[in-house]
Amino acid sequence: MDVKKLGRIPDGGGHRTLGRQAGRATRSAMGFDYVHSAVDDHSRLAYSEIHPDEKVATCAGFLTRAAAFFHHHGILRIERVLTDNAWAYRKGLAWKTALATLGATGKLTRAYRPQTNGKVERFNRTLLDEWAYLRPYTSNDERTTALADFLHTYNHHRCHTALQGQPPISRATTLRGNTFKACCRNAERSFGTITQRLPDR
Repeated sequence: MDVKKLGRIPDGGGHRTLGRQAGRATRSAMGFDYVHSAVDDHSRLAYSEIHPDEKVATCAGFLTRAAAFFHHHGILRIERVLTDNAWAYRKGLAWKTALATLGATGKLTRAYRPQTNGKVERFNRTLLDEWAYLRPYTSNDERTTALADFLHTYNHHRCHTALQGQPPISRATTLRGNTFKACCRNAERSFGTITQRLPDR
């Protein structure tokens, strides 16, 4: 998991639309968006949400919803959550509670070594290139709305070299099929309840 901080875009567009001088004048006091992202280590399936902060409660809530998203796609158990050393992940009570509820352990990257969390860092680069900075947006709402399309393309259509040219959903679908067979053999076992997920396309 990781958080990417992006400057909000004023109505009418920022410097990518208006030019650097005009864009700087309209950007003052706009604040920031915090893009929280989680990437499954095996399938590379990704889930992101945009929030106004990266406080403990926000991170904990995001983790819970990300787990529900992965659960829906056949990834029923999260064993470890790898994050950087932000205070919310090191000390946050709500974060620790969310981990315990999922039966997962938290693992921190080495200080000043973001490459330790390489998969989500690589996803962040793709997020910037193929969504945040893909084209000039004329408002923050326009950029926010475009995130869902990016995530759908990334998970369902974008080919990954590490997945033999297949999209992440190909591995998640396989996991889901295997899990369904396991559920049929062990019908009494409960895997929890999905509380929220992105709509399928």
